[in-house]
Amino acid sequence: MRLDNMLLAEGVSGPEKGGGSAAAAAAAAASGGVGADNSAEHSDYRAKLSQIRQIYHTELEKYEQACNEFTTHVMNLLREQSRTRPISPKEIERMVGIIHRKFSSIQMQLKQSTCEAVMILRSRFLDARRKRRNFNKQATEILNEYFYSHLSNPYPSEEAKEELAKKCSITVSQVSNWFGNKRIRYKKNIGKFQEEANMYAARTAVNAASVSAHGSQANSPSTPNSAGGYPSPCYQPDRRIQ
Repeated sequence: MRLDNMLLAEGVSGPEKGGGSAAAAAAAAASGGVGADNSAEHSDYRAKLSQIRQIYHTELEKYEQACNEFTTHVMNLLREQSRTRPISPKEIERMVGIIHRKFSSIQMQLKQSTCEAVMILRSRFLDARRKRRNFNKQATEILNEYFYSHLSNPYPSEEAKEELAKKCSITVSQVSNWFGNKRIRYKKNIGKFQEEANMYAARTAVNAASVSAHGSQANSPSTPNSAGGYPSPCYQPDRRIQ
């Protein structure tokens, strides 16, 4: 009964006129409202939900047809046997009950798998909305920069996670999840992320060179030394480059 109610609420079972549009609208409202910029995504969600609905009804019709055909087959066999031995109505009822229970169990598995498919679809739809809302481009840049600058050990400490969470305006848990997913994706396809790694490595090198240049300017001859004067230039006029 619980599975039936869920399928009905999601627009998979029940009247055809709904077609899952109510479920799509509910998912959109839960994810932050419907806007012109994500109307295409909502349309994609409704299309996928419609596919799930179509598959569910097709499989359900197959099971019902198979159940009716098998029941008819068993009834014919019992009629044939009744010519050689007496068969009571109770025995016939028991056999029909066994068949119906078996096919009801199969239908229950279909309902469970359909509910799981709908929940996965909803999860992906809502997660995509949350990802766009919480992880903007600046936050992703900050997290990627830390990841590639610590590529030998991309496991930030709790203090580092808290600092990153403040910079990105997200939660510490989201930072942990991001690094966990990033490590998995990187290990699965290192070649794909190599270009991205090179980009952040070059950026780090440029930043380091800039810091070094500023340090050199701080120690230039125009800067007073600790004794209060200026360091004398090292000049040897008689020495020439051969």
